Amino acid sequence: MTKPREIRLSTTPTPEALAELRLGDIVYLDGLLYTAREGVYMRALEDKANIPLELPSQSATNFHCSPAAAIRPDGSFNMGAVTATASFRFAKWLPEWMAKTGAKLIIGKGGMSSKDYRSYFVPNGAIYLSTVGYGTGALLGRGIEKVEAVHWQDELGLAQAMWVIRCNKMGPFIVASDLDGNCLFERENAKIAKNLERVYEGTRPATLKRYGETDDRSDEVIG
Repeated sequence: MTKPREIRLSTTPTPEALAELRLGDIVYLDGLLYTAREGVYMRALEDKANIPLELPSQSATNFHCSPAAAIRPDGSFNMGAVTATASFRFAKWLPEWMAKTGAKLIIGKGGMSSKDYRSYFVPNGAIYLSTVGYGTGALLGRGIEKVEAVHWQDELGLAQAMWVIRCNKMGPFIVASDLDGNCLFERENAKIAKNLERVYEGTRPATLKRYGETDDRSDEVIG
């Protein structure tokens, strides 16, 4: 099995650096990144508030996360873990956000579909980076060099505020989409699905089933 490539990447990546990324590459980030999720998107895009950063010159990296952070009485910051949240929740804001801010790296948990990547990311020359597994918040926290600022904490609260973080080899993140809109998770799921019938060959079907269960493993039930 080929070992994944490990890449150090700036949070203001060049087009050439983005073009070099391949699905499954492991990325570590250097530079400034900012957190932005529904609170920031609604305030900046729907309420038309001025974004308190020069984007993308200061940062082109948007991390969907809830930092374990606090503001000390003297105004300094305490941030340990940074826990990613699921990016599909913010899909409706991403096209406008990327166009407005020049974001080139979107980081979060779970990824999105190739349809989303092709519709939202490809037109903006952006790539999705996924956290690797669960429980990596403290590991990612080791890459925090300094909290530069926190914006809109009074209006949005600490979890939804825009945190500006200077990072040094923050990661690992995995390249989950590319500039053509291909999706790592869909590619790997297709490989697994080819062998499902062979894996289950000879097994008896379940006697008791919960509501919504099916023997067709290609079905997805949402209810």
